[in-house]
Amino acid sequence: MTHRVAFLVFDGVTLLDVSGPLEVLIKAGRPDPRYEPVLVSPRGGDVTTASGVVLARTLTAADAGPVDTLVVAGADRLAVPPVEEELLAAAAVLAERASRVASVCTGAFVLAELGLLDGRRATTHWRQAEALARRHPRVRVEPDALHVRDGHYLTSAGISAGIDLALALVEDDHGADAAREAARELVVFMQRPGGQSQFSTALMTPPARSDLLRTLTTAVLADPGANHSLPAMAASAAVSTRHLTRLFQTELDTTPARWVERVRLDRARQLLLDGHSVTSAAQRSGLGSDETLRRAFARHLGTTPTEYRRRFATTHPQPS
Repeated sequence: MTHRVAFLVFDGVTLLDVSGPLEVLIKAGRPDPRYEPVLVSPRGGDVTTASGVVLARTLTAADAGPVDTLVVAGADRLAVPPVEEELLAAAAVLAERASRVASVCTGAFVLAELGLLDGRRATTHWRQAEALARRHPRVRVEPDALHVRDGHYLTSAGISAGIDLALALVEDDHGADAAREAARELVVFMQRPGGQSQFSTALMTPPARSDLLRTLTTAVLADPGANHSLPAMAASAAVSTRHLTRLFQTELDTTPARWVERVRLDRARQLLLDGHSVTSAAQRSGLGSDETLRRAFARHLGTTPTEYRRRFATTHPQPS
């Protein structure tokens, strides 16, 4: 008996949020189909994705028939209120029928808007995690998770994490061997190492053009807590402080001090998520003192380290 999976799509949807999980389910069903995917949209008919690819002949929720699993795909605009009523209505109808409800990336905003994630753990794209927590304070957002399961609700991080989520669904339904075989066919990890924190300053920073600056920034990312004052970095690179400042401004559009602070802030955030105290996070990240850490959080995140840890951390504080 095939498992019916409804993918809720809409104009502007991120294509990989749909095609990634869909491909996992197709691969897991060879040679005998195990899943019956169906594309559903608020109005039915053709849907144009954010990349311009058209998903043809989608069904309305009313015409979709029985649904075992609902997967709500994401789009950048879902993180900016309001979520349109017809999309919420379609999601509500499908979620009511489904025995399992999932979201990919910012699709979590749809489930949260319906109240389905209240009191539950959930995740979304790392860039939108704080917005999800602010708009829906009853949702226990885990910003570093690739995917989160709470009861029969599953949410995943950005875009390609939908593949991780789909593999978890296959493992639930047909066991680890089936999921592992699908992962092998797709040449992806069965369980990807690390969390979303690996996709922060290191990836947001444009690549340095010069070997000198690439070597220097790699060293800072590897050990943010070391001495990375402007004189120390200039000495390490064997250039003047003025020349190094000019390189940062030209290649990275920032100053050395600002860039190092953001790297250290990212490390401090991860330490807090791992359960370290504020003092420990300040010291281990290289920000030094609780007060320096508080100022960095206020300047860049608009919150305090204590509130950030309370809101997002899932482990107990570790000793300093």
